Amino acid sequence: MPTHEQPKSTVHLSLVIPTFNEEKTIHTFVQRVNQVFAQAQSIEIEFVFVNDGSTDATLLAILSAQKEDHRIRIIDLSRNFGKEAALTAGIDAAQGDIVVPIDVDLQDPPELIPLMIEKWREGYEVVLAKRSDRTTDSFAKRASAGWFYRVHNMIANPKLPENVGDFRLIDRCVVEAIKELPESHRFMKGLFAWVGFKTTSVDYNRPSRSQGESKFDGWKLWNFALEGITSFSSDPLRIWTYLGFTVSLASFAFGLFIALRVVFYGVDVPGYASIMVAVMFLGGLQLIGIGVIGEYLGRTYIESKRRPTYIIRRHYQPKQPNGS
Repeated sequence: MPTHEQPKSTVHLSLVIPTFNEEKTIHTFVQRVNQVFAQAQSIEIEFVFVNDGSTDATLLAILSAQKEDHRIRIIDLSRNFGKEAALTAGIDAAQGDIVVPIDVDLQDPPELIPLMIEKWREGYEVVLAKRSDRTTDSFAKRASAGWFYRVHNMIANPKLPENVGDFRLIDRCVVEAIKELPESHRFMKGLFAWVGFKTTSVDYNRPSRSQGESKFDGWKLWNFALEGITSFSSDPLRIWTYLGFTVSLASFAFGLFIALRVVFYGVDVPGYASIMVAVMFLGGLQLIGIGVIGEYLGRTYIESKRRPTYIIRRHYQPKQPNGS
């Protein structure tokens, strides 16, 4: 038996769409979604666009689309807070029975949503969209993503489903659970996994971007991975405890070896190069350890301020067809 309420005959679906400098894709995205749901009489859609401090004409493009479609709501943030914050803002504002975070670049195909809704009607509260084919991504991105999932799932809890992004369907009960989480710095994939609920997945082949360019470069992806690992695991701190113990034990053993060699073979003056290598090695370990501690301390410092995750500059409500 499903744990959420029995699905109604008419379902209110909220699409949460974070946008940053995506002026060229807005109208194409709305048209594509409307084509998918043109014959779906039992599904009422609202578009929740979140303008994450775009510096181009993205907001104007969404406003233009809103004039043609009264189902579009716009959350305009006061500056660029990042995709995780924009996604949080959209989920907080969504009013649907079910919510689907989706990218506007159409790499998350809207055609998959009806199948996700069917799974939801079967009683699942979370329906993941799993990428079965990532050939449209570069080799470096595929390799780094694979390593991230392996490392994260080895040391962090809960485990992240591999090859699953933010594109998923979540029930209203899941939305309310996520809204209860107080983090300021948010790793949404981890939060989605942390709240749990009855979950299934559907596979799809991820297409190339319809227009525009990806906003994530290698450096941003690296920092995103660090955010994910440090948000849900303290193992990096524990690793340095064991590493320090191992280095100390090795140093003790080496010191004992030197002492015995001096006793049996006389004084042996070590070379300058070996001393410098040892000093630089241990110094590097200490600096890396301090960096790991600093990463966690910085997160604690930022969370202690209790700043809001985002600030809304303006909420553009749609005008109803009768002009009210």
